[in-house]
Amino acid sequence: MVTPVELITVFITTFGLGLIPFAGPSTIFIASNAVVILGITDVPTLIVIACTIAFASSVAKSVHYLVTFYASKQLSSNKQQRLNASAQKVNRWAFLLLFGVAATPIPDDPVVIPLGLTKYNPYKFFIAYFSGKLIITIAGAFVGCWTGQILSEWFTPEVTIASALILTIVFTVLLLKFDLSDLLEKMTKRIKKK
Repeated sequence: MVTPVELITVFITTFGLGLIPFAGPSTIFIASNAVVILGITDVPTLIVIACTIAFASSVAKSVHYLVTFYASKQLSSNKQQRLNASAQKVNRWAFLLLFGVAATPIPDDPVVIPLGLTKYNPYKFFIAYFSGKLIITIAGAFVGCWTGQILSEWFTPEVTIASALILTIVFTVLLLKFDLSDLLEKMTKRIKKK
């Protein structure tokens, strides 16, 4: 079982990392690393950690959403009218799109920010985002538990923390260096040519 201090630490760490726009690590890595670092092996505690991370991540991303939501009021009336016209088209699929992006390790700011600008319903935003994050954090927690049990013979807690930080930095740099949409487009073109 985790202590309240450990839960608060997980929440604050996840929230802080989630506030970093476009560069924060995926919650799947946060969940798996938290489980390994805390040495969690029982399912109820895994679920508690996953829920804490999903909630902290959702609160942090809601900050991004609300900043753009209120910033859109500062736009000219012409731009606001265009955004309102776009919102009618986008909002039909926004819940599923947001859920899908939140449930994967791909960056979600390209979806979150436009939804804030189009003033998508804040309650629907939070529910869709939290639901998606809950799925990926539960998966990450179980992966962390599984790998932690396998690797615990070789890795001390210090080595685990250091390797988790290194992997988080490496994956963040890769996400920043490479445009995922460009890579997907190139892969799609290659597949179509075959």
